[in-house]
This record gives sequence, structure tokens and C-alpha cells, in this order.
Amino acid sequence: MAPKAAGKKPAPAPASVKPAKAEKVPANPLFEKKAKIFGIGQALPPRTPLNRYVKWPKYVRIQRARRVLQKRLKVPPAINQFTKTLDKNLATNLFKILMKYRPEDDSQKKERLTAQAEAEAAGKEVESKKPVVVKFGINHITYLVEQGKAQLVCIAHDVDPIELVIWLPALCRQMNVPYCIVKGKARLGAVVHKKTATALALTAIKNEDKMEFSKLVEAIKGSYNDRYTEVNKKWGGGIMGVKSQAKAGLTRRLLCTALTA
Repeated sequence: MAPKAAGKKPAPAPASVKPAKAEKVPANPLFEKKAKIFGIGQALPPRTPLNRYVKWPKYVRIQRARRVLQKRLKVPPAINQFTKTLDKNLATNLFKILMKYRPEDDSQKKERLTAQAEAEAAGKEVESKKPVVVKFGINHITYLVEQGKAQLVCIAHDVDPIELVIWLPALCRQMNVPYCIVKGKARLGAVVHKKTATALALTAIKNEDKMEFSKLVEAIKGSYNDRYTEVNKKWGGGIMGVKSQAKAGLTRRLLCTALTA
């Protein structure tokens, strides 16, 4: 038998059979990868969110149930209009103007009265001009709107009970007073140094702010006063849950299939 040729290569392995891969040697044996074992007395398991198992306080559960209920039930237009709040840019400009006309707080009032008393004791004449400030208090604002003195009325969207202000947009429209609905009662309250305020009104504006104020009022009128009839026809709510929507969609598809067949 003749000897094999020295330079001959062996036949390659079939495609289905892959050659065994050589084991990778770690570059640095000081830091070896070790898989965690989550057994008793071994590595701690990863932390999982337990929000679903928390017993939330009763007021939180009531808030969430109310929010869901308001989505499910059909809401009349008179209440639904309070979900249409002023957009962010207009609200920013509005609150800039309102902050210029903040009423004086207790410390400012004390300083003014002290200075007035000192002037009267010295025998000087004291000029007392009526300040141009934001008006607040639902009864006072109602009076100003009925008398036609209010130039702009801002109503909070989250007044509870809503019956306190539900009639105010209709009154403003009837008396041709510009009104807007803003977020929220705490923000309005901060303007007048209170925790909350249901509504604010402006009765007068300084000459330097008249141009800016007139532009703001025109934009607000276009969004609220001019669209009152349209908004007053739109019902809100009636949004079902995910499961109910899926069920209704399946029923609709089955009905379409039955009709086309």
C-alpha cells in the first residue's frame, strides 16, 4: 500500500455538524461572572413593585373611584364645560396680569394703616385712593357681574360642590361679561392670599396694561363666550373600561361578519 501524501488535507465536516467551540478564557480572572442563585440563604431576589397590594387610605380610594365614575357616567353639558380649561399660554398671560393686581396681605395692610395713623398724628393730609385689585368671593363677583362692572371673570374648574359655580358661565354670557375656566381653585386662591378661591374678577385695569388685557379678553371671548352654545350641547363621559371596549368591539365584529355572510 502506497504511503499518504504529506500535504493532503482532511475532508471538511458536514454543514449540519458544527465544530466544537473553544471555551473562552476570561481576560482577567479576578472578575469572574457568577450567576445568582435565588435560593434560601442565597442571593436576594430583585425588588418588585407592590403598589397593587398596598391598602391605600380611604380618601385616595374615593378620589380614584370618583375619577373612574366620572369617566363611565354620562356628564351633562353644564358640568362637562368645566373640563374645557384655558390653554397653557393664555393661562400664563392671565395669571401674570392677576398677580399685578393682587390685594394687599395682612402685613402690607398693617404697614399702610400705621403710616396713615402717623401722618394723621403729624397733622398731614392723607390721600386715600381706592386700589385697583382683583375681586374675590362668589357673592361679590355675582353682584359685580349683575351690575356689569366686571371686565373679566375667572372660574376654577375643580370647585366642590360644582353647584356653587355651575350657573356662573350662563350669567356671564347673559350679561355679556368675558369669562374663562382655569385650573384650579388653589392657584386662584394663591393670587388673593387664600387657600382656595372659586372665582376671581377684574373690574378695572391700569393704562399700561390695557393693550395686553384687551388682547387677552378677545382670545378668551373667542374660546368661551362665542362658543357657549356649541359647548352647551356636548355631553361628556360615557367612556367604558378596556374590557368593556374589547367586548363591544368583538360583538360589533361578529355582527358585521353575520351581516356580510
